[in-house]
Amino acid sequence: MSQTTTPGRSAPETSTRSVLLVFAGLVMAMLLASLDQTIFSTALPTIVGDLHGVDQMLWVTTAYILASTVMMPVYGKVGDLIGRKPIFIAAISLFLVGSVIGGLATSMPVLIAGRAVQGIGGGGLMILAQAIIADIVPARQRGRYMGILGGVFALSSVAGPLLGGFFTEHVGWRWAFWMNLPLGLLAIIAAVAFLKLPVRSHSRPQLDVAGTASLAVASAALVLVSVWGGTTYDWTSPQILGLIALTVLAAISFVVAERRAAEPVMPLRMFRERNFVLTTAAGLIIGIAMFGALAYLPTYLQMVTGASATEAGLLMIPMMAGLLVTSTVSGQVVSRTGRYKAFPVVGTLIVAVALGLMASMDPGTPTVVICTYLAVMGIGLGLAMQILVLVVQNTFSPREVGTATAANNYFRQIGASLGSAVVGTIFSSRLVDLLSGSSLGGTGGGDAANSLTPDAVRQLPEAARTVVVDAYSNALTPVFGYLLPLLVVAAALLLFVKEKPLATTIDSSEPTEETEDAASEAGLATV
Repeated sequence: MSQTTTPGRSAPETSTRSVLLVFAGLVMAMLLASLDQTIFSTALPTIVGDLHGVDQMLWVTTAYILASTVMMPVYGKVGDLIGRKPIFIAAISLFLVGSVIGGLATSMPVLIAGRAVQGIGGGGLMILAQAIIADIVPARQRGRYMGILGGVFALSSVAGPLLGGFFTEHVGWRWAFWMNLPLGLLAIIAAVAFLKLPVRSHSRPQLDVAGTASLAVASAALVLVSVWGGTTYDWTSPQILGLIALTVLAAISFVVAERRAAEPVMPLRMFRERNFVLTTAAGLIIGIAMFGALAYLPTYLQMVTGASATEAGLLMIPMMAGLLVTSTVSGQVVSRTGRYKAFPVVGTLIVAVALGLMASMDPGTPTVVICTYLAVMGIGLGLAMQILVLVVQNTFSPREVGTATAANNYFRQIGASLGSAVVGTIFSSRLVDLLSGSSLGGTGGGDAANSLTPDAVRQLPEAARTVVVDAYSNALTPVFGYLLPLLVVAAALLLFVKEKPLATTIDSSEPTEETEDAASEAGLATV
């Protein structure tokens, strides 16, 4: 199963111009998927107000997360079986169809349906972009490209909320959907014109229906637990306990199905590879910490520092800048030296340091110091995230690289959902406890906590405002410290990664579309 450096197409034989043209299309696809995860954060209040669906707001985000998470392993496996080019084009097309549905939506159910269709396509964009790089660039050179893809994610994390706010205030929120069309069409054109990938078997693939269905049920139930638990429903409610039981039963069914499937969607044998297990576990932990922290930092910045929504988005730029720089630089260094093990270990420890620093924040901490802490976190994330994907890809043969990449990203996405949920639950419960018994405008603190907004806090009398600011700070900052030991565990796991040499060639044992066309022409010429 482990990847070997069998004789194949060497890097110099691959046209740099062709790779760059394909890569431009992959960057656009990655930008589409990553922007869509954040662009609605600032536009959502206006959208649900226009469509009269404030009570359904949660589903605008949940529909996308559910669909994309469930589809990740499916895209990875099907791409390995029949080739990634047609699946990549189909994923972009589905994403654009969802964008049109969302852009034309006149009711919340239609909008949610559009977001679900977007998620079905979006689940394949990031996975296939990473896997396609593995098809056209040797592992030794892949670091620089993976680093840039990581930088695209960093850029979109800041650009998404800002674009969402701009569209909402100036040209209308529907442009958050319409902007996807030109980018998506350009990505499709680049794929059709320049993407030449290995041709897989033309026989009908044996799809793992039972495994895919049980994984979908387990994923959906787990995501719903993370979204609803402690907010919409109590953790001990029949709904949450039922979803937890469904997750466990579906997970057991998934394992049974994978043991029997001819072409399992997530082969259990992958979990016998040490590097895969270690990097996937570390990725899940990083997902918990990263999204657990990021989900509530904008709230902290607004409530504690008094920043507006737009200013809170801008204050996140230092973190994204750190991620962008270190992701790109570490990718370049890996490509030049072939050494990679130290980067995720050091990066994970730096994230742990950042969480420790953030746990020390209080209402008196200067904004510039907070931005410095965020930059430290970005530096750590940039050193770790994309290198983990590279390690996974270097562990498996080209025929399984899509499946392995999808599995790694799937567990990171699950970690992100769990991190947001756990941090949110702890934060909200601590906040209610800290505000209980206080008096804010004549209203009990617990009730007032449900109706506080940044504008309302700024208009409170000084004494009441201090109570709220202190409560928000004391409720959230200790949670960062709770996450710190997880990062130490992740760094310890990564110390046991075996640094296998990065492949310097691409296995050319399978024909590409170019070689198949040439063979067909040669056959016709001899007739």
